[in-house]
Formats: sequence, C-alpha cells, structure tokens
Amino acid sequence: MSDTAVPSARAGGYRPNQAVIVLGLTATLFVLLGASLPGFLALGNLFTLIRGVSILGILGLGMAVVVIGRGIDLSQIATLAVSAAIAVTLVNSGMPVSVGLAIGLVIAVVIGIANGFLISVIEIPALFTTLASTLFILGVTRAFVVPHYQVFLEPGHETFLTLGGALDNGLPMPVVAFVLAAVALHLFLSRTVLGRFIYAHGDNAQAARLSGIATRPLTMLEYGICSAFGYLGGAIMVASTSLIHLQIAESTMIFDVILVVVLGGVSLVGGRGNVLSVVAGTLLIGVLLNAMTILNLDLQTQDMIKGTVLLVAIMADSYFHPRDEETAKQGD
Repeated sequence: MSDTAVPSARAGGYRPNQAVIVLGLTATLFVLLGASLPGFLALGNLFTLIRGVSILGILGLGMAVVVIGRGIDLSQIATLAVSAAIAVTLVNSGMPVSVGLAIGLVIAVVIGIANGFLISVIEIPALFTTLASTLFILGVTRAFVVPHYQVFLEPGHETFLTLGGALDNGLPMPVVAFVLAAVALHLFLSRTVLGRFIYAHGDNAQAARLSGIATRPLTMLEYGICSAFGYLGGAIMVASTSLIHLQIAESTMIFDVILVVVLGGVSLVGGRGNVLSVVAGTLLIGVLLNAMTILNLDLQTQDMIKGTVLLVAIMADSYFHPRDEETAKQGD
C-alpha cells in the first residue's frame, strides 16, 4: 500500500490519504488567513503559533500510540499537570533540576502503566479507567502535594527554563523537542518489533494474542508512552510560562489532543495512522486555534467550532477506515 492512498472497499478504487488532505487544507487555510486576518503573519504571532503547535503535537504523539492500539487516554492532561506540578515542587524545595524532572517522568509513566494494568488485566474499559484516574490523581495531588491549583517555578532554575527557550539561531526549543519526539516515535513505530506489535494489537487484538504477542504488557507500554509524552509537553509548558495550573486538567485541552489525532488520520478503530497523521492534525488545529484567538472569539463559539470539526473528523475516520472492514476481521 502506498503512503498517499488507501484502498476503497466501497468504490473499488483508491482514496487519498487523510493526512495529505489535511495538510492541503492547512496550507489553504494558512494562505487565506494570512491574506484576510490582520496580524496573523506577524512574526510574534507566528512564534506563538509554532510554540503552541509544538506542545499540542507532542501530546498528540503520545495519544496516537494509545489510539493506534485501539485505546483512549482521557487522563493524559491530568497526568501532565500532576507530574509537572510535583516536579516543580521538588525543584523549588532545593532538589537538583535533573532529579526533579526525572522523578516527575517516573510518576507520569507509573500512572500510565497503572492505567494500562487496569485496562488490560482488570479489564475495565479504557474510557472509565482513564476518567476515574483523572479524578483520583488530581485529588491525591491537591490533598498531599499541591494544596492550591497552581505552582510557580521559583527564580534561579535556568536549567529548567532552557526547555522553553530558544537555540542560538532563534529556533524555539519546543519546536526542537517536537521534531525530535516525532522522529523518535516514527522510528519506534516503523522500525522496531514493539512498534509493529502495537499496530497488530490495534488492528486485531484477538489475532495478536493468538499469535503470541503479550498484549497485556503491550497495553501498559502504550499508556506509559502516552503519559511520558504528556509529561514532556507539561515540562515544556512550565519552562515557557514558569508555572503549571492543575485546572488545565479540567479544560477542553484533552479534546484538542484527541481532535488532532483523529483529524490527522489515526483511526479510532485501531491499527491505522502514523506520525505524519499527528503532524497534519496538529498543524491544522494549531492554525485554527490561533486564528480564533486573534479573532477574539468567546469560549462558547470556540467550543462549537471545535466540536463541529471533531464530528467531521470522526465522519472522515469512518469514511477512510470503514467499520465493516474492521469488524469483519474480528468476527463481530
């Protein structure tokens, strides 16, 4: 199968790849907004755009791993907020930045693995597991670590701040982190045995299990990777703003991440999609969100627009990855 077309079971021909279509729409939208929206092409706005796109893209990369494995992680943003808040608290207390960041990463991965354990071993549906873990980890963190909703990074931690800074040539570090994360995930999914196992798991979990793939540890790995990418995005957010607000877990950001993933072509039925899908969805949603901010649209209008785009993305997913093909493979 080529990278630019997928078979059409209904039409008997080929449909263009969803990621390529989304990239084309993004380019068209960018040109139209640049010509009609004052300030859109301003250098400061473009820097804001690529920074925001980078963080959203990093989160989307992590979510894509879970969705390719036919899962969903509604706790990613809560994990991001909790682990980053604990890391900042430890650094503020005098712990070396590297140690504080490492502990935050371990906490995030443990939360992800715990989600994967409950889903694969206890067999609680992913939707309810990750929703419950969101409430649990936020409650525990507020009760024992962060009594207030926000934690500020105190002055004097320049090493931490470099994550949100820029290279000598002016390229923002969040963009560098996004590119490196995208390349690393692409190599992992396409060039390693575990990456191929994740696709097989999402495509047909029963067949993967019968072929000898340890699907339960694989599920834990998928959710651990998702949480790790979420933590990376959270660390960059802290480095860019010098604070982390736990209420971000109660925002619509998780839906932005899911929107990025589905819109780019990572199928909700599992086993489909790649890093290019995430990049395509990230660019389109990043441009759209930036335009809505410049237009100063109220939150209700933004939510309606994002909800509409999400519904269109789900319909596109159904068109490009017909459900009957997937269910037929599983004997449903």
